Amino acid sequence: MTEPVSWRADGVPQSARFDDIYHTETGALAQSRHVFLGGCDLPEAWANRPQWLILETGFGLGLSFLTTWQAWRDDPERPRLLHFVSIEAHPVGADDLMRGAAAYPELVGLAEALAAQWHGLLPGFHRLAFDEGRVLLTLCVGDVQPMLRAQRFEADSIFLDGFSPQCNPDMWSPETLKAVSRFARVGTGIATWTIARAVRDALAQNGFKVEKRQGLPPKRDCLRGVFAPEWTVRRRGALPERIDMPGHCAVIGAGLAGAAVAASLSRRGWRVTVLDAADHAAAGASALPVGMLAPHVSPDDALLSRLTRAGVRATWTELARLLEHGTDWAATGVLERRSDGDVRVPAGWQADGPNESFPADATSLRHARAAWVRPRALVGAWLREPGIDVRHGAQVSRLERAGAGWRLVDAAGAMLLDADRVVIAGGIGSATLATALPLQPVRGQVEWGHAASGLAALPATPTNGDGHLIARVPDTNGSALWLTGATFDRDSTDLGPREADTGVNRVRLARLHPEAAAALATAFEGGRTHTWVGVRCASADRRPLVGPLDETALPGVWVSTAMGSRGLTFAALCAELLAAHWHGEPLPLPTTLSRSLDTRRL
Repeated sequence: MTEPVSWRADGVPQSARFDDIYHTETGALAQSRHVFLGGCDLPEAWANRPQWLILETGFGLGLSFLTTWQAWRDDPERPRLLHFVSIEAHPVGADDLMRGAAAYPELVGLAEALAAQWHGLLPGFHRLAFDEGRVLLTLCVGDVQPMLRAQRFEADSIFLDGFSPQCNPDMWSPETLKAVSRFARVGTGIATWTIARAVRDALAQNGFKVEKRQGLPPKRDCLRGVFAPEWTVRRRGALPERIDMPGHCAVIGAGLAGAAVAASLSRRGWRVTVLDAADHAAAGASALPVGMLAPHVSPDDALLSRLTRAGVRATWTELARLLEHGTDWAATGVLERRSDGDVRVPAGWQADGPNESFPADATSLRHARAAWVRPRALVGAWLREPGIDVRHGAQVSRLERAGAGWRLVDAAGAMLLDADRVVIAGGIGSATLATALPLQPVRGQVEWGHAASGLAALPATPTNGDGHLIARVPDTNGSALWLTGATFDRDSTDLGPREADTGVNRVRLARLHPEAAAALATAFEGGRTHTWVGVRCASADRRPLVGPLDETALPGVWVSTAMGSRGLTFAALCAELLAAHWHGEPLPLPTTLSRSLDTRRL
């Protein structure tokens, strides 16, 4: 449930939970500019930097984020990437976000973009992306100390913006401020509206030099500071890498995984060359005519459920940004039929309206935040991002050291490319170079065709369960494309169609949607269907692999692969996770979830 906000007669929002106001009568915009931006010397401090990382405690109505975003937009010397990480235990509703911004015309458009992504805010991390993926908000929903433990990066600025220490003492406790100090590097600025002695003392004890400065009426003072400890700071474990001068990266593979990595790195200033053995992009498992984007749901909100939820959000943002709705993808939702009858969802999941998954009937779940997608369209859009060069017919057989970087060589020993770093993202083809990883081929066969008549029997909403059915996908000839399947044949790389597998897919379709099976029977029997076969790449534990291949023997060589049958779900998320590791950025997932995808888990 979203947090209710009480709006006083003078327009000031108030929290009943904490019996405190969200901002003073002077207004949130003025407070954010004076206290937080001014207290951290922004926007001057971020001028011409490749990225700027901000940590905030207390998202509230989001007005400090919106004000910072607007300042970034208005600054011709802005950093290439703005990361804003905010912790909020009790998110308000989208309507209150909009009402909070309504008094400030310069923020209304930004607030509308924020509200459009303001959905499904269960406990955990939620990555929201704006302005072509160059403004990234990581909203950490939960109590402040667990959320601080679940994230790790070096912040450039810190905003302390919770309710008052008297009303919300946990947000300002010595333990919380000590945890905040772990995000600081020498020179990190910190700002807050409170000058409470206990807060000043705790910040000083943790290495911040703070000073009072003139406040914004009705407050006489506010606080600013800088992290400048008089002792040598020793962190537990190595700090994340932070590349400030991107170079040239070679990405092996032009499918969903490789294209997503190329796009994420190009946004961070890398020059990217994508090498693919085929004569066109999305030639392997990513060549599926149409695919399904839907979360996995379990009553206990298990690991795969949390991962797929984050993955669907990451992909959804890219679909809305890059593709034409109704042609390349459609937000149709997905109906999931469960043969075991278990349609339970995590507590509170249904409570927030149409943006969640919820029981549709006694045996089905409805995922409103789900879609059908043409994978090739998404791959093509990613590969057209600035700074990306694609070379087809380039089969990489081995990697050789070339100074501090790598030389990519084909089977004849000819050099294909020199690069500073390499990402192997070629699906099952990754096994040629990533021999140390337990990669398993999984053959899959689907049946598809076009329906010019009989559409009434085909569902408008994609359906999955034991197999899946996607229908009524608009095609260029005016008919509707449909697709059903798929089989799972482990340890097989056979790309030939199998009549027996066609029979398996028809039996599954009959169980999944009897009316559609009956309507398509004449197409199957009359030979008016097509068979598509692809080979997926899976890991031993059926989770993607993102991370270094061998840090000692192959420094600078990473992989993003093993996405199984969930390439649409995981490609964008894994690419952003890889880029975050390289650039010392806030992670799009809590550390425990990011480790569950890391190559080093094996």
